[in-house]
Amino acid sequence: MLKIIAVVVVLGLAGLLVAAALRPPTFRVERSILVNAPPEAVLAHISDFKAWRAWSPYESLDANLARTYGGAERGVGATYAWAGQKAGTGRMRIDEITNRQARIALDFEKPFKASNTALFTAVPEGDVTRVTWAMYGPAPYISRLVGLVFNMDRMLGRDFETGLFNLKTAVERS
Repeated sequence: MLKIIAVVVVLGLAGLLVAAALRPPTFRVERSILVNAPPEAVLAHISDFKAWRAWSPYESLDANLARTYGGAERGVGATYAWAGQKAGTGRMRIDEITNRQARIALDFEKPFKASNTALFTAVPEGDVTRVTWAMYGPAPYISRLVGLVFNMDRMLGRDFETGLFNLKTAVERS
């Protein structure tokens, strides 16, 4: 009986390892919202890291979040580094700004190392602008394994939805 239980456990673990290996090697999380403002007004809030305190859901995670701004004041070359208990440690750098999008290199150090890309697009749709916040990058094996238990799209997606709502509020107020 003990051998049967051991075989079932080993087969179950092997099945999980194979299932993780079969998951895609990249990930993408994306959410959108309509904002009553032109794209340039939206991108002005995104291209200035100091303005993120008004809308980013990650800014309120730690009361004592340490922030360091560098590079350009805003736009391409602007950098932002953070360190906190709940927010972890990381750095962002704006790599591209056009009249419709902002691409940001995003490097996490803690609680885990990862290098991803955040992409904000602002596309006019009649009198409003569709703003999309996406993050994408490689999905190493360990994250694919963890993804079998934790739905990253749902977890990050909620943060993106909150951030986009806050961004909409901030942009429409100004």
